[in-house]
Amino acid sequence: MERVLITGAAGAIGTVLRPALREGLRELRLTDVVEIDDLAGNETFVRADLTDFEAVQRAVEGVTAVVHLGAVPNEAPFDVIAGPNLHGAYHVFEAARRADVDRIVYASSNHATGMYPVGEPLDGTVAPWPDGLYGASKVFGEALARMYVTRFGMRAVCLRIGSFKAQPQEERELSTWLSHADGIRLFQAALTADVEFAIVYGASANTRRWWPADTEIGFVPQDDAETFAPLPPSRFTRQGGPNTERDHGGWAT
Repeated sequence: MERVLITGAAGAIGTVLRPALREGLRELRLTDVVEIDDLAGNETFVRADLTDFEAVQRAVEGVTAVVHLGAVPNEAPFDVIAGPNLHGAYHVFEAARRADVDRIVYASSNHATGMYPVGEPLDGTVAPWPDGLYGASKVFGEALARMYVTRFGMRAVCLRIGSFKAQPQEERELSTWLSHADGIRLFQAALTADVEFAIVYGASANTRRWWPADTEIGFVPQDDAETFAPLPPSRFTRQGGPNTERDHGGWAT
């Protein structure tokens, strides 16, 4: 791959990925609604609001692969979620199809299955069970990915990302933590794996990991959250943690 686009490149994940993903590329193209001005030599920036299809088309044109991170990143009312997470996801996939982009790596979330009980092992074959509007929007993106793969011959890897942080901060994250280094490994594997479609959970090699280790895309995590144990106990009985509470996000009070 010579040219890769990252949407939502100014966010927490994109900021971590950029230095590693740009190595060996002719161009790492970045897009977001906010300006990115610390560009490396092979990085370019195209401002685009995901709700603006023409802007998304301009950002996608000429790239080989898209890492689609752009979204409202947590629970919020529907009118906040709908633009970036629903319309935006469609715009990215459709623009990629029209531009003959070979592969999309779609940043889904563990909240797509957040209502499963704590400790239940999950892989990409389990039925979605989202814990809120944010999780449901990620299920929509996964469904779009599967449709574009089977109908139009694109390739896509959907990553149900766990707790992407420098270090875990509470007991639940001893199971769901995805270290920054392992996050880089995860996205690199997703970009290079010889697969047409896959849904993969993104977590480090945690001793308390709920999700079986992936073999489909060759992601080999190396870090273990147990290094940081013990941590403050969790009161949640479902995998989505605080996102499973009735009033989380402020729209269902």
